[in-house]
Amino acid sequence: MAKKNKSEWVLKGIAAAPGIAQGPAFLLDHQDFIVPERTILNEEIVVEIARFDEAIMHTKLEIQNIKEKISREVGGTDAQIFDAHLLVLEDCMLIDEVKKSIRQDKICVEYAFSRILKRYIEIFEKIQDNYIKERSADVSDIGRRVLKHLMGESHLHDLDVLAGDIVVVAHDISPSDAVSMYNKKVLAFLTDIGGQTAHTAIIAKSLGVPAVLGLKDATLRISNQDEVIIDGRKGVVIVNPTEETKRLYQREKEKISKLEGLFHNIVNSPAETTDLHEVKLLANFELYGELPAVQKYGAQGIGLYRTEFFYMNRLDLPSEEEQYNAYRQIAVAMAPHPVVIRTLDLGGDKFISSIQLPKEMMPFLGSRAIRLCLEEQEIFRTQLRAILRASAHGNIMMMYPMIAGAGELRAANGILKGVKQRLRDKNIPFNEAMPVGVMIEVPAAAMTADVLAHEVDFFSIGTNDLIQYTLAVDRANEKMAHFYEPAHPAVLRLIRRTVSAAHDAGIKVSVCGEMASDPTLAAILLGLGVDSFSMSPSSIPLIKRAVRSLRYADVQDHARQALKLSTGSEVMDYMVAELKKAVPDFYMYENQNP
Repeated sequence: MAKKNKSEWVLKGIAAAPGIAQGPAFLLDHQDFIVPERTILNEEIVVEIARFDEAIMHTKLEIQNIKEKISREVGGTDAQIFDAHLLVLEDCMLIDEVKKSIRQDKICVEYAFSRILKRYIEIFEKIQDNYIKERSADVSDIGRRVLKHLMGESHLHDLDVLAGDIVVVAHDISPSDAVSMYNKKVLAFLTDIGGQTAHTAIIAKSLGVPAVLGLKDATLRISNQDEVIIDGRKGVVIVNPTEETKRLYQREKEKISKLEGLFHNIVNSPAETTDLHEVKLLANFELYGELPAVQKYGAQGIGLYRTEFFYMNRLDLPSEEEQYNAYRQIAVAMAPHPVVIRTLDLGGDKFISSIQLPKEMMPFLGSRAIRLCLEEQEIFRTQLRAILRASAHGNIMMMYPMIAGAGELRAANGILKGVKQRLRDKNIPFNEAMPVGVMIEVPAAAMTADVLAHEVDFFSIGTNDLIQYTLAVDRANEKMAHFYEPAHPAVLRLIRRTVSAAHDAGIKVSVCGEMASDPTLAAILLGLGVDSFSMSPSSIPLIKRAVRSLRYADVQDHARQALKLSTGSEVMDYMVAELKKAVPDFYMYENQNP
């Protein structure tokens, strides 16, 4: 453990939720209950079992109340993550084992329950699946709640008694902890552990709380009342910041505020260049709680509706009705704007326990996205039925992820055709003309875009994966970060090829990767002829202002010149220089590193 001191030092973790916050640290201490072993008499067995049943009942009521609170204040879809907690409380094997231990070992219920629960958690943590490992936190949270009732504790969470503006620091933050942040003055939170499938990452985005996860030893290195700055955009935590650092981050916050002021007057204006070329700016979307932000920032629709959330954070598979209601709700809320739903994109770094898949040495090159859907066809059909039924209630479009060629596209469309026919046979309404597109995310798709363009209604370029696969760079590997070049000439040429093929076939092409939210890269994409951009809602105003500051004819010339350059850094240097000449004040407001 590194020695703590009062000089400034920095931790780097996983950027879980954007935003900048500054305040005193508050260590959320979840010490395990100390449960002494106590033997009982034969006549006490019935009493102990009755106490256990009562504690389980009270814990269920607590979780149900939390779920209802989330449903009211964030959204019904987000509340479903607590179904996994309720399933733990209804696990007959766990409950029967505790009762059996009480009877056979003649020990008190607290000790029997804590001993068995500990064994369950150890089993979870040994499983070589990150998603399942992270579920051990859910089991721990449930265990603490049950023990609270058994041992007569009045408070389970330190968060229940919080007062004042604080930054919560914890080894982990359970869903229950996150809910406890409602109506509290919590500025941000950070944790030692947590990954992309952790509940904390998902809930943080819905709550709008800046968060950094995966800091490894933050709780050991940060003390109560240490002043910290959290940059949730970059996954950076600065402890005991100097006055200079505080001023730098204060200027960052002022830039953001100034941007919001500049953008207020153009929220309802079109994203139109000075020579009247218009593009559409749409939002990437995952949780229902993000809908207010989508509307606040003037998105002209949802360009990427990620559906993996329905499948992750639970122990069962989502039903057709559950998905239908969620898709319909968003379609109605966004009408008449489009809602582009991406079919299930699991695999790679996103796994669920409901589907037992063999461990792969290279999961990003294995059973992923459309390949997984073609293997698990009943799961795929269930989702397709839900999407089609929802299409009767709004402007829904659908796209397949990770298509590598016409063979996969035709196989997917064959399944879609069969699902449509069964809906017709049952007189279930859907939009017969619902547009169907593909994501261009692998070089094979870009190279055969002229073939694919004649079999779909639109393209959506997923630049995050296209860059990864084109440059053979794991985008999640920090050691490889300097090789990850969005402006690499190979990437730009594949995008140009895709756009040309789409327009030759008379279809539109969108970009839904991170390139769309960077003003310099967005200018290149605009010059290459991309028709629409989809990004996080908060990025829309920045890109709209960029578009409205540029001439389309100029960025077309810039893109042509950029394609002649040899490296990604040369492209970026050239574009920044040209854009600064065209709009000299624009780069004053970019989110630059302090």
